[in-house]
Amino acid sequence: MRDRLLAAEKVKAIDWRGEALYLLDQRILPFEENWLPYTSAEGVALAIRDMVVRGAPAIGIAAAYGVVLAARSRHAQGGDWVAALEADFALLADSRPTAVNLFWALNRMRDRLTRAHHRADVLQVLEAEAIAIHESDREANLTMAQLGVDVIRRHQGNAQTVLTHCNTGALATGGFGTALGVIRGAFIEGMIEQVYADETRPWLQGSRLTAWELVNEGIPVTLNADSAAAHIMKTKGVTWVIVGADRITANGDVANKIGTYQLAVNAMHHGVRFMVVAPSSTIDMALASGEDIPIEERAGDELLSVGGQRVGADVPAFNPVFDVTPADLIDVIVTEKGIVERPDAAKMAQLMCRKRLH
Repeated sequence: MRDRLLAAEKVKAIDWRGEALYLLDQRILPFEENWLPYTSAEGVALAIRDMVVRGAPAIGIAAAYGVVLAARSRHAQGGDWVAALEADFALLADSRPTAVNLFWALNRMRDRLTRAHHRADVLQVLEAEAIAIHESDREANLTMAQLGVDVIRRHQGNAQTVLTHCNTGALATGGFGTALGVIRGAFIEGMIEQVYADETRPWLQGSRLTAWELVNEGIPVTLNADSAAAHIMKTKGVTWVIVGADRITANGDVANKIGTYQLAVNAMHHGVRFMVVAPSSTIDMALASGEDIPIEERAGDELLSVGGQRVGADVPAFNPVFDVTPADLIDVIVTEKGIVERPDAAKMAQLMCRKRLH
């Protein structure tokens, strides 16, 4: 199956070209494919904040390359450049507060810097670490796809109708995708008949990005308004809701794109199984539960406008961009380390003790 998954890789959002980081501008997809170059941590942080690059794994990867660019600049300036680099770490960390992959990648880069800053080739070491973060995410995507397909096969076999939310494909990761990677893998194995994609207001990642990825690969996809999801579960034979995650806490609670929580509630009511697919870098064992997750709120104008055109009345708008799904609404969490069915604190701890997939 792995070879078939590799052959299906057609889209990427992050391209490291040695001297600069190139990001596919996801704000203007699917109408235009434009790669933007970045040569500074400031630029990368702005790209993350402004949604040029989005998706928890992709944000972490971009931030790692941002550290490389910052280190080159600080090193060239001389002096105590390692101490000066802390300002760049802070700038990148402040770009998005909810996705833990960002902080995981920055901590990994800081640890590598601490161990190598006296070496003459420290800049090369940091670049190699960022590339390793990128490549490891790609490998994790492939492993998760295979594990997720196995779960679907074990529980319900072929001819699945699934529903997904936001974008969790190649555009959101360093490779094949998380939740969308499982959907891709299941389609390759002849197990997916139909995908319903929530449009995902207010940034429309489902209609602009997920639908674009799936239709380009010949996977049957139908777009729906977020508010149609319960009706679709009731009338269209949906067997799985498959989503990604931006942070998973020690008890198995999951923060993901706003609207995920209501999908889980509706899925339980309709007897639809609920799968979360995310790399282990998304799991934050330092937080006991979802109550501890910082939830990003963005400007109300994102709700009141579409494509720069005002569509809402002149009123205040509440715009949280993530919500928290309690663990007791989740059937299975799929990571590259393995799967956790009916997650709780003990099962999550057991998963995170693994050094590799068993």
